[in-house]
This record gives sequence, structure tokens and C-alpha cells, in this order.
Amino acid sequence: MQKNRMRVLAEAMEEEMIALRRRLHACAELDFDLDRTVGIVEERLAELDIENRRVAGTGVAARLRGRFGNASVLLRADMDALPLREEADVPWRSKNEGAMHACGHDAHTACLLGAASLLRKLEDTLPCDVLLVFQPAEETSGGALPMLSEGLLDGADVGAAFALHCDPSLPAGKFGVHRGACRAASDMFDCAVRGRGTHGAEPHRGDDVIAIACRTIDALHQLVGRVVEPSEPAVISIGSFHAGTARNILPERAEFSGILRTLDQETRIGLKAKIRRTVMNIPDVLGAVGEVRFTEGYPALVNDHELADLVGVAVSDLFGPEALVRLTKPSMGVDDFSYFSARVPGCYFMLGTGHGDGRDEPPLHSPRFNPDERAVAFGAALLAEIAVRAGERHQK
Repeated sequence: MQKNRMRVLAEAMEEEMIALRRRLHACAELDFDLDRTVGIVEERLAELDIENRRVAGTGVAARLRGRFGNASVLLRADMDALPLREEADVPWRSKNEGAMHACGHDAHTACLLGAASLLRKLEDTLPCDVLLVFQPAEETSGGALPMLSEGLLDGADVGAAFALHCDPSLPAGKFGVHRGACRAASDMFDCAVRGRGTHGAEPHRGDDVIAIACRTIDALHQLVGRVVEPSEPAVISIGSFHAGTARNILPERAEFSGILRTLDQETRIGLKAKIRRTVMNIPDVLGAVGEVRFTEGYPALVNDHELADLVGVAVSDLFGPEALVRLTKPSMGVDDFSYFSARVPGCYFMLGTGHGDGRDEPPLHSPRFNPDERAVAFGAALLAEIAVRAGERHQK
């Protein structure tokens, strides 16, 4: 009857969890600059008498002790907000102008703190340790890798890692689970085309770097459709273009930047090579010079099949079979939980936060994002439940 007890305990704490989520929402902070957010997390962990430590500046690692040594299950929540001015008309709107929890990381953190409270009540029967990871900077440079680099997993036999993420396309009370790939690998590229500037009325005396850059961008947009197998997901997008100072001057330099998203590592490597050749060769043929610089982002996030099934069974047992949504198409979005799942078997699943009443649901990263707060108790119950089940599995 463990599953029933977990849900009953979570429902009894629903108002408390919602209040905590609202506190986190109101003090939205960015990147690694999470002093007030971390203060709330540490305050709550202290109230629960759960040991914790700082990792990578504003990351927090807490541990609940189980019955069998250092065997561990890892639960992760990201804490950072987005650089947006909130437009949601709610009393708990962000007090930090220019920062907003538009991706639901406040809900993630509240879910994990709720799970911590549930597991604390059951600590005497925990089959193994539970490592609670509160991570900074998921939206920016990534806080997972710095936490791992600073020894987050040292001395811990972590057998499984889990994380949830808000999904307003699913109503509260439903959960989406992928078996296998669920998020893309990311790479960023910054490019420039250099040539001779000249008067706009005398283009033959210079190199029209704007026109050359446009040809290069057009060629980049054709790469996926012509060199990637049609069934293989991949995206190349150019998001910025800067050139020139006046309408009658052909400039010496044009700059543009974009992203590459892939799921397959060979496709990732191959497309990066082709982007480089395209940006170098087209300007060269037309008398200019092309430059490209890549910044490697997060690796692809691939769910362990057995852990995805474990989450699916837990969802069905806690909330009924109709609460489980089997997701088959991976998103080309990214999440640096992939660094955890690259180290240990992992599962990243979706927490429904839609209201389910037919209203327009602003998407993630919208300044009007406003989740159904009932989802926080649902997410906390499921995180706690899968920690217990994964711990039992890890001992077998």
C-alpha cells in the first residue's frame, strides 16, 4: 500500500507545497546568481533536518540516509529562471524585474522539496540513500557539469537518476514518458564574412559581404534536407544577423549566429563539419573570407528504457493508467540533465501543468506562463515514489 500512502501524504501537503512554489516564483533569479532561491531551499532542508552542502557555488546537494550504505538514487531539480519581464497577472509574480520562472523551475524545486519531505517521513524504511540535487544555471551555461566536476557523485553508488519538467501541453495529473531519446544535443555557432567595403553605388569595387552571408545562410538551411537521412531529426537555425551602418555603404563585415540540434552523435559530428566547410568555402569562392566558431552545448538526453518503464508503472499505480502518456517523438529542446544520464542510467519525464479547462495555455518561456499549481503535489508524490522503487531495484 506504499503507493496509496505516498499520494495521501502528498495531498495533505498540497497547500504547503504551493505556498513554497509561490515564494520561489516571486524571487526568480538567473544563472548561478541564486542567493535568495538557495536560501529558501536550505531553509526548508534545515527544517526537515536533512544534511546538505553547497556544490558549484549555488548548487545544493542533500542526502537522505537509507538502510544499505552508500547505494543511492539521484533526484534533480533545476532552480534558475529566465531573463523575461513577467506578464502573468498573479499576486506572486516575480519581484525581480527582468527575471521570471517561465520554464517552471520554481515548480521543479518545490516538487523536489516536497519529495524530500515525503521521503523524510519514510526515512526509516528507505531502501537506499536518496541524493537530492538542486541545480543552478540549466538555462544558460549549465550547472550540471560543474556540480559533477566538483565531486557531486564522489563516494556515492548512484544506480539511477531522475528529473521532471513542466509541460503545459499536458493537463495537471498526467505525465509524459519517453523510452530512449527525449532531448537533443546542442551546439552553437558564430560566423562572420569579411571582405572589402565600398560605396553602395559601386559594388564592383568591393565585396558585398551581406549578399555573400545571405548565400551562405541559404546553403546552411539546405544542409539538413540534403545530407541528413529524412527520418533522422536535426535542426539548423540562424537566430541573429548583424551588418552595416548605413544604407549606402557596403560593410566590411557581416556576422550571424545560429544553433545546431541533433539526436545522433554521427549526425552531430557530420553536420558540424559541413557547417564549417559551407561557411569557409562559399565566401572564399566569392572573394571574401568566412569564419566560424563553435560552442559545444549539452549532449543528447537519452532515457534508460528500464527506468522509463519504472516511472510509467509508478504513474499508473499512483494516478491510474490514464495518467500515463507514452511519448514517442523526442523534443529538439535541450536539458543538461543529460550530463547526469550520461554518467548513470537516468529518466527525464514530463509533469503536466496545463489547467485542462480549455483555456489558452501559454507555452514554456512565455512571459504569461502560469501552471496549474496542483501539479506540484503530483510531481512530489511521483518523485518520492520512484525514488523508493528505484532504490529497491538498485538493491536487487
